[in-house]
Amino acid sequence: MTPQKNDGARRRSRGTPNPAVVDRVFRALSDPTRRDVLERLTHRPASTSELAARYDMALPSFLEHLKLLEGSGLVRSSKAGRTRTYELAPEQMKIAEDWLGRQRKLWERRFDQFDSYLMKLKEEESK
Repeated sequence: MTPQKNDGARRRSRGTPNPAVVDRVFRALSDPTRRDVLERLTHRPASTSELAARYDMALPSFLEHLKLLEGSGLVRSSKAGRTRTYELAPEQMKIAEDWLGRQRKLWERRFDQFDSYLMKLKEEESK
């Protein structure tokens, strides 16, 4: 096993999701239409037609947005008769939140190290 594969397996074993899952979540969040759909679903579940009515696009194009959201796990749907209803699946949002939190901690640590380095340089200059 190569070091990269082993490192990836070690990260996932500590609760970090597979990078492909993270990619799907961020891809779903990258589009303003999909983010708007997610915001609307925070209030209540909605049918396909209710969700699509607001957008000036062909229904098949809008369905692709819903398909991507569902594929990422950010929404789930159910069908009753001819009506498909979508609801938010907020547990998947934690993937994005956790990834962003790790990045924030990484950069805060780097900035702290940089600040310490600058302070050390300043002290050396003043000697």
